[in-house]
Order: sequence, then C-alpha cells, then structure tokens
Amino acid sequence: MLTSCTPTTSNDNTIQPGMWRVVLHTQSQEIPFLMEAATKDGKTVLYLVNGEERILLDSIQQQNDSLKIGLHIFDADLIAKVNGHQMAGRFVKNDAKKPYSVPFTAEHGQTNRFAENPAEATYNFDGSWQVVFDEGDGDTYDAVGVFKQSGNELTGTFLTETGDYRYLAGQVEGDKLKLSAFDGNHAFLFTATPTSDSTLQGEFYSGMTGHETWTAKRDANARLADADSLTFLKPGYDALSFTFPNLQGEKVSLSDPKYKGKVVLVQLMGSWCPNCMDETRFLAPYYDKNKDRGLEIIGLGFERSPEFDKAAARIRKMQDRFDINYDLLVAGVSDNEAAAKALPALNHVMSFPTTIFIGRDGKVRKIHTGFSGPGTGKYYEEWVAEFNKTMDELLAEKA
Repeated sequence: MLTSCTPTTSNDNTIQPGMWRVVLHTQSQEIPFLMEAATKDGKTVLYLVNGEERILLDSIQQQNDSLKIGLHIFDADLIAKVNGHQMAGRFVKNDAKKPYSVPFTAEHGQTNRFAENPAEATYNFDGSWQVVFDEGDGDTYDAVGVFKQSGNELTGTFLTETGDYRYLAGQVEGDKLKLSAFDGNHAFLFTATPTSDSTLQGEFYSGMTGHETWTAKRDANARLADADSLTFLKPGYDALSFTFPNLQGEKVSLSDPKYKGKVVLVQLMGSWCPNCMDETRFLAPYYDKNKDRGLEIIGLGFERSPEFDKAAARIRKMQDRFDINYDLLVAGVSDNEAAAKALPALNHVMSFPTTIFIGRDGKVRKIHTGFSGPGTGKYYEEWVAEFNKTMDELLAEKA
C-alpha cells in the first residue's frame, strides 16, 4: 500500500497529491472527470469529484507494474501506471457480462473538467427542462433535466422514471452544453446545443457503447409520472411473501416473528447500482434513528453473480461502507425479470431501487419506483418530505 511517506520518483507509481484531470477515451469521445489524491489515516487515498460529490477510493494496491485502484463499492477498478505528473491505464468492470475495458489518461495539477479557457457562454441553460431520450429503433423514454449555470460553470442532472443520472458537472462553451460524471461504475457524457430560445438537441454517451440522442423543451413545471403508481400488487394480493438467505446463509422470511407488528420497508437494491447507493446512504442512518419506533428494513440484494458467496461478498462491502445495520438478504441476480419472479405479487420490477412500504398489519401500503437522489436538488427534498410523512403515519399506527 502506498503512503504519503513513499519517496517520489518519476516512474515508481507514486500518486502525486492534489487534483488530477482524468479522461476516458471511448466511442471517439472524451469523458472527463476530476480525481483528487490526498492522505487519510497515513495512506494515499483518492476521491472521485463530481460537482459537490466526493467518492472515497481507499483501496490502492500494487499489481505487477501497475496500481489497482478499487472503485468504491463497485466490482470495478482503474488499472494505472503513474509516471510523475501523468497517469495512464484502463477502467475495467469485473462483473460485466462481456469484457469491459476503457482506456484513460490523466494529468496532475489540472482542475478544469472540460476546456481550460472556454469561450464566453452565450446561452443560458439554467432551469428545468422536459426531456425525451431516444435509444434508437423507436424506443424513447421521458426525463426531466435540471441545470444550474453560473457563467461558464454548469451542474445538474436528469431524472427518469427509474432513477436519476446523479451529479453531473461541466461547462457552457459558447452555446454548447457539456456535462460529465464518473462514479466508479458509470461514465456519462452529455452534450447539447440550442435549436431555439427554449429547445435543445443533444447527445448522450455512456461507457463503451451506450449512445442516445435527446431533445429538451424548457419547462419550469417539468414532471415525470408518479413514482408511486408505476409498480403495484397484482389483483388478489395485498401483501408480500418471500424467503431468502442472509449474508451468513441463514434463511429469513418476511413472516418471521421479528417483523410481526412492525412497519417494514423492503428495499430492492444491488451493490452495482449508484441510485441504490444514494438511497442506502439515506436509509441506513434513518433506520438507526427510528428502529425503536417499531421499524425494520430488509434490503433484498440482486447481484451480478448468481453464486451466493460472490453476491454476499459484494453486499457485505456495501454494508461496511454505509454502516448498514438493517437486514440484508441475497435475493437473486440483477435482472428485472428475475426480480419480478422472486416477488410474484408485484406486477413487475422496472427499477433498482424499488422501495415497498408495509404497515404493521403486514399489508403493502405503497411502492415507490426508482429514486431521486441528492443530486436532483428540490426533487430529492420533495422525496424526503414525502418519505417522512408516510413513515410517521405508518409508525403511528397501532400493531
């Protein structure tokens, strides 16, 4: 493990402290992000920087002639060779169904995500936009874009019915929008130019092969479908029933005495899912503060690997990182159809996370599809307010 006391030479893989500008090279595009090196508890750590978000990377190991930088809770790494103020290597996803490797380069001391000296901004992207993404072959989906602009500086995100694109950061150069993010699992690049005073045409690049186009219309009241109406119980059902192993391999059922007479939240999640990461960051401390009111939370982990030991190890890493003290079960593989089969009372599973609210009487009261995380600003605040209202009502009920 490298430490801050490691002598610096020009090619010994020592990571210089301070900011690094990293660029992923994919699909003939450059997806830039910032990464800061610092010292924590006597060792070198890195932080992925996306707007106001900082994601800690505290696993840096020598592997042959390179460094293996573990990417947070995800089963992915940066494999890097460091030469003084430069770095080069590959972003590798270890749990991808097909080989996944994207080359990157990095330069120390640069704090600009895109152009260092961009042309003066000539268009104002600030505000809310009603968006339609086109996946090709006639497949589209709705979204809401929310942007904050200050001169050339731009931040924001996109909300969809299955979750949000989290913290995006970038700039406006002339009349062109550029936003990017890298959270350790997803690499995003959004670009757009105006087609009128109130409409945009854009491109969206994701990872190795993902590409979509998008159009947007300025709309201060832009909204999506009600997230509480998208997933529901099939006719004839008013409750859930399931049995899955916990991380120790012991069978746990929703019908166990531990949950009788309590309010239970069932969280469909996975360690590979950044939106699940955001929701868990909220739920873990909420549980600690409210468990004595008669609350239980069960996280149903749907992981990339069908092997129990591998799946449990990934969930355990998430448990440790977010200090999760509620029950976590290994429920299956990370596939919407597989999740629906595991929970046959549901009409479908269209998103991770999906959160199911169960009253003290054991009946399902509400199902919330997706999650609008802290990167969405007012939409996250609205979700928190509605969540607290629902939970206070359920917890106030008598068993």
